[in-house]
Amino acid sequence: MIRIRDIAFPPEHDVNQLLYEASKILKVSASKVRNISLVRRSVDARKKPDIKIIYTIDVTVDGNEKKILKASGCKRAAISPNVYYKPPKTKVPVAQRPVVVGFGPAGMFAALILAMAGCKPLVLERGEDAKTRNEKVKKFFATGQLDANSNVQFGEGGAGTFSDGKLNTGVNNPRISWILEQFVKAGAREEILYDAKPHIGTDVLLNVVQNLRKRIQKLGGEIRFNAQVTGIQLENGRLTALEVNGGELIPCRDAIFAIGHSARDTFQMLLDAGVPMEPKPFSMGVRIEHPQTVINESQYGSCDLPLPPADYKLVCHLDNRTVYTFCMCPGGYVVAAASEKGGVVTNGMSLADRDGENANSAVLVTVNPEDFPYEGALGGMLWQRELEQRAYAVSDSYKAPAQLVGDFLNHRASDREGTVQPTYRPGVTWCDLYCVLPEIITDAIEEALPKLDKHLYGFANADAVLTGPETRSSSPVRILRSENRQSSISGFYPCGEGAGYAGGIMSAAIDGIQTAEMLIQEMENRYGP
Repeated sequence: MIRIRDIAFPPEHDVNQLLYEASKILKVSASKVRNISLVRRSVDARKKPDIKIIYTIDVTVDGNEKKILKASGCKRAAISPNVYYKPPKTKVPVAQRPVVVGFGPAGMFAALILAMAGCKPLVLERGEDAKTRNEKVKKFFATGQLDANSNVQFGEGGAGTFSDGKLNTGVNNPRISWILEQFVKAGAREEILYDAKPHIGTDVLLNVVQNLRKRIQKLGGEIRFNAQVTGIQLENGRLTALEVNGGELIPCRDAIFAIGHSARDTFQMLLDAGVPMEPKPFSMGVRIEHPQTVINESQYGSCDLPLPPADYKLVCHLDNRTVYTFCMCPGGYVVAAASEKGGVVTNGMSLADRDGENANSAVLVTVNPEDFPYEGALGGMLWQRELEQRAYAVSDSYKAPAQLVGDFLNHRASDREGTVQPTYRPGVTWCDLYCVLPEIITDAIEEALPKLDKHLYGFANADAVLTGPETRSSSPVRILRSENRQSSISGFYPCGEGAGYAGGIMSAAIDGIQTAEMLIQEMENRYGP
């Protein structure tokens, strides 16, 4: 195949034009082009209003492709790299099946790889299946009645299920294409295979994660919901058993712990059991909400073109701190993401069509262990909890503290809604966020907002809504592991975002796969001939 980059069309183009454009670039008859597959599609809005859709494609052509490529003289074309990930196989009989703790992206793909290799993993998930979990989440949004074990953070699919479902990542890994293909096989839209910024959306993810679970079960894996690991047993520095729900003991020599960034009681249990961990930098802040039309106009200009809802990614480097936007949700919603009684947490979510009235994003401030008011490995976690409880105390409910940007910048409490209607449910309480968040965060956001507005016009609009706190952007803890991906405790494999080794659905899935691969290799060394 020949790969051709940077093919540009206006937004109102017909995708079938790609065939004729490819034949023109390669200087061959269109009848000789046997197949075209999309590799990448993106929007180039740098020269507004002359917006372009940019494609990279793979083309199969009748004839000697190397000669055709050379004759074309096109510097944007090359022989397509043949890089494809193949999951490992093993014929080694496993004396004791491996256990995966947690069924978010890391745990799910670790379990899938283990199941495909014939290891028949047991998955223990503290939350509920996606269908039941979704009902609990909707009830919480409507009434404020929180189930501490089945919510936006815990349950089948993990925290990523109730998000925008972004699948882009900053790493280059051959497993990425394979992961995207598994999502499509499980029901995600095919466009995630080639969109430059792929996303699935919560409404589709709820079905995708169930289909992935059924595939794991079909391959011999077992998934147990409402099964929280409450203790571990060790012997001579090796894992020997897991305690579930405070009583049941499951013999276990190998366990991948993909517990997510919000399993605070599990962090405490592991620390008490002697698992080495340390505090790590993370970020906290607020959600900012604008009308999607404002973001579209700022990014695309005044145009009426068939373009996707616009997004953005902004960063501001201050003297001693960085403020940046994170998890931007076009046409999305600010959601209640609490997992502990008496604490308010925000996050962002979009459906597949991203057709909501507002856009939202986290505005986060980096914080380091030396900033934490608490000492020890769990110092950042304890600080998160303090801020979430302080936010809850504003209204003594799960209504989130909120303030208009204009009021925030002028240091006055908000007492009413502006032109932007907040989407957070079960509702917001207008207040002064300076009384909720620490100065280290409010001062940085106050300084950054006008500077970010220079990069995205309207970002610091007086009626934009700030809702907080956003405390769960990533794990405040790192569970230490060596090159073989095990803790100093043999058979204990920390994995994914909660363990401090990933950030987002895709990077967590990659880490889950690589950890499963290492575990398979270890079992082959142990049980093989």
